[in-house]
Amino acid sequence: MSAIPPGAGPRSPSGTRRTGRAALVAAVCAALAAALTGCGGGEDPDAGTNGLGKLPPTKIESKARAAAQRAGTVHLSGNVVSQGRTYKLDMSLARDGAKGELTTKEAAFQVLRVGDALYLKADASFWAGEKGGAAGGAASKLDGKYVKVPAADPVYKRFSGFTDKDTLLAGLLGLHGKLTAGDRSDVGGVRTIRLTAAAGAGGTLDVSLDGTPYPLRLQRAGGAGVLRLDDWGKRVDLRAPAGGQVVDYGSKIGKS
Repeated sequence: MSAIPPGAGPRSPSGTRRTGRAALVAAVCAALAAALTGCGGGEDPDAGTNGLGKLPPTKIESKARAAAQRAGTVHLSGNVVSQGRTYKLDMSLARDGAKGELTTKEAAFQVLRVGDALYLKADASFWAGEKGGAAGGAASKLDGKYVKVPAADPVYKRFSGFTDKDTLLAGLLGLHGKLTAGDRSDVGGVRTIRLTAAAGAGGTLDVSLDGTPYPLRLQRAGGAGVLRLDDWGKRVDLRAPAGGQVVDYGSKIGKS
């Protein structure tokens, strides 16, 4: 009988199991490596985005401003402090006008601008409180009516700025101080990257990482308000109120 050379016999079951386990571990690691940056790596925060997160902060800000300017419409809501007054805004802005509601500590009123024509709709107490405006019985005639305000009137100058899309956004979107970026957030289900000015003291701005880099949330410097910006590019239906709903400010407000 010839001798069997060492190692020529059948492999032991334990050796087969060790080889199988090693192959399984290698396969699992290879599968994970395809989805992650190596076994144990993290996801790329910019995967599937518009690439804004890879840009320097000043470039992000300029792209957000440019996107806001190009858009024909936007819905703006939140709080703004202006000239010592706090206004709650719920405005839909377009290039040729705007509509919505402004609320102060004293009153709430609707604002409508179609072209150059500005209309306000408020109760009698609002008009009675306006300097140079209605008083007594005259104010009651304006209660719940659209009042067409002449362009030379101080009321027009005070409120028309809230209806001018480009002017309003140019003033609101300003951040003050050195910009930093990087924090990721979410506004209404849309991924954002946050710009921070002067470590937060100069305001913060969340800009969309999905699609067009629209500004979506603004916290103004110095606690001057927090605003949401949405419905970019959606149609705003602007039309003058029916004649029977309008009181002409210039010709009728001073008559009892």
